[in-house]
Amino acid sequence: MCGFCMTDTYLYPTTIEQTLTMLAEWNGQARIIAGGTDLMLEMHKGRHAPACLVDITHIPELNRIEVSDEWVTVGAAVTFGLLQEHPFLRERVPALVEAACSVGARPIQAMATWAGNLAQAMPAADGGVVAVALQAEARVVDRDGVCWVPVESLYQGVKTSSLDSTRQMISHLRFAAPGEKWSCAWKRVGRRPSLTLPILNCAATIQLAPDGETVSAAALALGPVAARPFRARQAEAFLAGRAPTRETIEEAARIAQSECHPRSNPLRASKEYREALIPVMIREALAQAVERARAGHAT
Repeated sequence: MCGFCMTDTYLYPTTIEQTLTMLAEWNGQARIIAGGTDLMLEMHKGRHAPACLVDITHIPELNRIEVSDEWVTVGAAVTFGLLQEHPFLRERVPALVEAACSVGARPIQAMATWAGNLAQAMPAADGGVVAVALQAEARVVDRDGVCWVPVESLYQGVKTSSLDSTRQMISHLRFAAPGEKWSCAWKRVGRRPSLTLPILNCAATIQLAPDGETVSAAALALGPVAARPFRARQAEAFLAGRAPTRETIEEAARIAQSECHPRSNPLRASKEYREALIPVMIREALAQAVERARAGHAT
């Protein structure tokens, strides 16, 4: 037994196929690990006790970030630290980079993966909220095949994922490659800028019309205001087709506030404080996303 990892067997597959075979051979007693920053804590607390850990960090294709004309694709072993350092993401997808900077401290960011953050299914997880705003998809693989599913569909409730991590894995994440007049923004409020769950976080994406004068589409995601990262779809629908004026943004923020149902948490903030904070954060995120979309780069 490895005293550090508290399990009997630690395996290093070099392909996705080997990973799935190992999971099947252990018949529900194995778990996938990459960074392990969440799983190791859960094991230490006795919430998980796998007999085998299957480490996917030695699979080359899972350690890459690839950008094409259609998609940005991120491997399941890509850490938040690597997301922060990627030149294209820094320039064109700043909300993802900013959210990556919110996840723990630098040593955690160097180990924790975006895919692992999503697999934990925490409604306030920074990686989950930004993924939902990007309308990201997860490539779920098992021995029956492969399918791309919306990241939003992975969340079944607080810390409850539709992913069966004893037989399935997320191999990649992807979202649409940013085009002209598109950008995003990230806002987070907490007792500390990192190393604690937020009081509230939100991400906004904006697609402007070619002339930059109206909103073609928007996505707004917030947490923790529901049992999963929450899309403010009524506010999104209100924005579509309208000029992104101060008045329009103010009304969209008000609508988003009416859609959300935060709860009080004695360790972080009251329901009333969170409700008051929502429109402030939405206004700031939308205004910054619009500014960036017009400029064509992060500002």
